[in-house]
Amino acid sequence: MTAQLLPLLPVAAAVALLTVLVAWARVQPFIAFIVAALLAALMSGMPFAAVAKSLEHGIGDTAGSLAVIVCLGAVYGKLISDSGAAQRIALSLVRLFGSKRMALAMTLTGFIVGIPLFYNVGFVLMVPLIFSLVYQSGRPAVALGIPLLAGLSIAHGFLPPHPSPTALVQQFHADLGLTLIYGLIVGIPTLIVAGPLFAMTLKGIKADPPRLFEVEPLPESALPGTGISFLAALLPVILLAAATGASYLPLGAAAPIVAFTGSPMVVMLVSYVLAILVLGLLRGKSLPQVMAPSEQALRDIAPILLIIAGAGALKQIFVDSGVSGHLGQLLAEVPLPPLVLGWGVAMVVRICLGSATVAGLTAAGLVAPLVAAGHVNPNLMVLAVGAGSLMCSHVNDSGFWMFKQYFGLSLKDTFRSWSLMETLVGIVGLLLTLGLSAAV
Repeated sequence: MTAQLLPLLPVAAAVALLTVLVAWARVQPFIAFIVAALLAALMSGMPFAAVAKSLEHGIGDTAGSLAVIVCLGAVYGKLISDSGAAQRIALSLVRLFGSKRMALAMTLTGFIVGIPLFYNVGFVLMVPLIFSLVYQSGRPAVALGIPLLAGLSIAHGFLPPHPSPTALVQQFHADLGLTLIYGLIVGIPTLIVAGPLFAMTLKGIKADPPRLFEVEPLPESALPGTGISFLAALLPVILLAAATGASYLPLGAAAPIVAFTGSPMVVMLVSYVLAILVLGLLRGKSLPQVMAPSEQALRDIAPILLIIAGAGALKQIFVDSGVSGHLGQLLAEVPLPPLVLGWGVAMVVRICLGSATVAGLTAAGLVAPLVAAGHVNPNLMVLAVGAGSLMCSHVNDSGFWMFKQYFGLSLKDTFRSWSLMETLVGIVGLLLTLGLSAAV
C-alpha cells in the first residue's frame, strides 16, 4: 500500500505548498500555482527540458480556450450593471411580489442578476440596493440580503459563463449548454432552501452597516425598461439552452450552422452586441460611452484568468508526469461515489485556501482522471465540484469579510448567517446533483 501511495507524494506536496503560499503567505494564486507545479514536476522526476513545455502547454490549453468567453462575460456583466438593468430587475421583482414576499423577490433578483454579473461585481452593486429597500421597508437587513447573495453565490458556483464552472467544463470536457441546464435544475431548488427558507431563521440578527456603504441607487428615470432588462440579463442562458435543445433535433444540413451559432463564444458575443444596442445606443448613449466601462471589467477579470491559467499548468504537470493516471486508479478504488469524492476534495481545498475559484480548479486537476476514465458524467462533476468549492466559507475567504463589513456584523453572526448559507448551498447542491445523476 505504501508503494502505491509513494507516486502521490508530488500531489500532496504541491497542494500543501499551494495552501501555504495562498492562505498564509498571501502569494498571488497564479504564482503559487506555478511554484507548486514546478515542485510537483521535480518530485515526480520529469526531465528538465519537458517541464517548461508542460507548463506552457497547460497554461495555453486551459486559459486560451476560455479567455474569450470569460472576457466577454466580464464586459457583458459590466454593461448590465452600469446601465441600471440589474437595478431595474430588482425593483420590478419587489413590486411584483409585494412587501410581504420581499425575500422571494430578493432571491430571484440574486439568481437572475447573478447569471451575467461576476460575483464580486454583483455583491458590490446589489448591497446598496438591499439597504435602500431595508430603509424603505423596515425589514431586517440580513434576512433580506442573504436570499439575494445566495442567488449570486449559486450562479457563481454552478452556472456558465462564470469563470469557475466554465473552466471546469473545459477541464472535464463537459458540454457547456447541458451543464447550464443541469445547473439550473440543481440551482433553483438549492436557492429556495438556502435563500428564503434559511433567511426565515435570521430575522433576529441585527445589522449595523457603516455609513460608507450607503450608496444612492440610480434614479428610476435613468433605468432601462423592465422587459429589456430581463431579456438582456437572461439572453446568454436562453441562447445556450436553445442551442443545446436544438442539437438533439434532426437538423440535417443545418446542424453545422446551429453548432456554430450555439458555441459559447458566439453566444456571448451576440448577447454583448445586442446589449450594447438595447442598453446603450438605443437609449441615446454614444458607442464610446458604452464601451468605456469595458476597460475596467477586463482589468477586474485579469486575476481570475491568471488563476485559471495557473491551475491549468498544475493539472498538465500531473498529466505529463504520469501522476494523474496513478491518482485516477487510486481514486477509483475509494469506496465513495465519484461525485461525492469530487465534492469532498473541493470542500477540503476550499477550507484550506478560501477562494471558491481556486478550490474548484485545484480539485478539478485532482479528480479529472476519474472523469477521463468514464466513471462519472462530466456535466454533473462540474456541479459537484462547484458545490464543494462553496462549502464552509470562513475567515480566509474574502466574501466572508465583505459580508461582515458591509452588514456590520460580529464574527459569530457572520458565521451564523453567511457561512451557514454557503454550507447549505454546498450540501443541498450535492444532494440534488446526486439525485439528478440517478435520473440521467
